Amino acid sequence: MSIAPEIRYRFMKDIGAPLVMGMAGLKGKRKAAIKRDIPLGPPLKCSKRLKEIMTRHYFLSRYAEGARPVAWVTSGAPVELLRAFDFYTVYPENHGALCGAQKLGPELCSIAEGHGYNQDLCSYARIDIGVCLSGKTPVGRLPRPDILFASNNICQTVMYWYRVLAHHWKIPLMVFDTPFNFVSLDRSAITYMVRQFEEMIPELERISGRKFSEKKFKEVLRLGKSSAMAWGEVLATMKTVPSPMTIFDAFVHLAPIVSLRGLPVTLEYYNVLLSELKDRVSKGIGAIVNERKRLMWDNIAIWYKIRDFSRLFAERGMNFVTATYTNAWAETISYMDERNPMESLAKAYSLVILNNNLDHRLKLMERLIKEYQVDGLVIHSARSCKPYSVGQYDLKRLLMERLAVPSVVIEADITDFRAYSEEQTTTRLEAFFENIEDGG
Repeated sequence: MSIAPEIRYRFMKDIGAPLVMGMAGLKGKRKAAIKRDIPLGPPLKCSKRLKEIMTRHYFLSRYAEGARPVAWVTSGAPVELLRAFDFYTVYPENHGALCGAQKLGPELCSIAEGHGYNQDLCSYARIDIGVCLSGKTPVGRLPRPDILFASNNICQTVMYWYRVLAHHWKIPLMVFDTPFNFVSLDRSAITYMVRQFEEMIPELERISGRKFSEKKFKEVLRLGKSSAMAWGEVLATMKTVPSPMTIFDAFVHLAPIVSLRGLPVTLEYYNVLLSELKDRVSKGIGAIVNERKRLMWDNIAIWYKIRDFSRLFAERGMNFVTATYTNAWAETISYMDERNPMESLAKAYSLVILNNNLDHRLKLMERLIKEYQVDGLVIHSARSCKPYSVGQYDLKRLLMERLAVPSVVIEADITDFRAYSEEQTTTRLEAFFENIEDGG
């Protein structure tokens, strides 16, 4: 790495970033007088800290190029291996969610579509390709990657998407291939995945210019596991009645465990969040003013509708207290073991919900419904995430038969609101509200 970019990066890390965070804090104080919507309880105090962390992450990413090895990573890839080589990581899916929340999805997707990419493709992919082609981003600038790191444990689209990026940037693409878990993982599958990690190490050493340190790798695993366990404890606080936060809060506070997994700041943040939630539980403070019904969400968030849905359901005394999506970042962490790092990493990343059979998902949803005392289920059939949406109508039918839980399917897209119909959604939700109020 060049000396000049390294000096600039250190300056921005030690001096520039704190100044930017201080300015953001002043803006936050001026906005503090704005009250939360009436049906909602008091906002989480640590949201300010979350904003600081993510703002700092994207701010420093502008200066990482040339100072540190940079990797663009899929959300399901074993980033812990990259952390051992001090890669600065950028998650296009997290950036895509940010663009979606700021209602920039259609604009950036249209850029990709103008270059021949079909509107039926995942909108995260179209946003990312649109950003690469235009340079437009709400975070100022994204660093040019030295390597792309992907895994097919969440979907096959990322393979084609990252091949496009590899061609665009003329850089290597490293893939962690995970056999699908039809019944259970056998020894040959685990051996196959471990050998991939072993073959990746020399290439990562070459690209990063750093030697692999098993000691550092194990420390990253420890931090990653501790952070995910803390995130699991955060989600578990929502078993309380009333729940101290909503799934819409959790969708936002998910950012560090996705983008900053394996770093000390993530563990620090979730310990702070957990402390605040436990305090709310002890004082009986709920996320909504009048929690009468408890709901479950299936699939990724509809990022441009989070605020609208938060108020819509809260007005009816309905609180989302669990979701398959947020749970995914805590579900397999028990497999992580620094005493057997490579094998445990393979298990943790290959047994995630989207690389597992539908029976596993059905049993998971049954367990969450019982543990969180769920009264109703909202299923997001996401145009952008076909692997997550396949089988949802069967799951809906089976859950209604087994647990008699009222449910509704909303058809939308995670970031591209051109694929969302307000009229159709309103009609379906009104029927759902009537059904759940009548007791199913």
